[in-house]
Amino acid sequence: MAKTKKKDNTIIINKKASHEYHFIEEFEAGLELQGWEIKSLRAGKVNLTESYVYIKDGEVFLTNCHITPLNTASTHIIAEPNRIKKLLLHKHEITHLIGAVERKGLTLVARSLYWVKGWVKIKVILAQGKKLHDKRAAIKERDWNRQKQRLLKGG
Repeated sequence: MAKTKKKDNTIIINKKASHEYHFIEEFEAGLELQGWEIKSLRAGKVNLTESYVYIKDGEVFLTNCHITPLNTASTHIIAEPNRIKKLLLHKHEITHLIGAVERKGLTLVARSLYWVKGWVKIKVILAQGKKLHDKRAAIKERDWNRQKQRLLKGG
């Protein structure tokens, strides 16, 4: 029996988020999207780096997520690339997020977009911002690990 390769379902990862924040807890949420947005996501025309998640009136929204419309998919409608998208979460998850954001002063960060059984999901991270010295320490540690690997390969 031949082994089948597992297809990577990741659409995009926000790498900048791991540099800017300490991750505390992660949630998986659905996205309320339009048809042209799905087609653009399949083509990989999305940018998450400047996007953020906020809570308003007991609902969770994603803003500044730039999805570039395809010329072939969005001919009959006016496509808005930075449209605010509603995130689909359970009520108890939303109340937990509201408590963490309002009381503890934490931030909601969009970490990645990926496919699950044909549905687009987003990984939302409850995070705390890093201070400048934390960022410097992380860069130092990453450089030291890279140098260590070079020494081990060379020697």
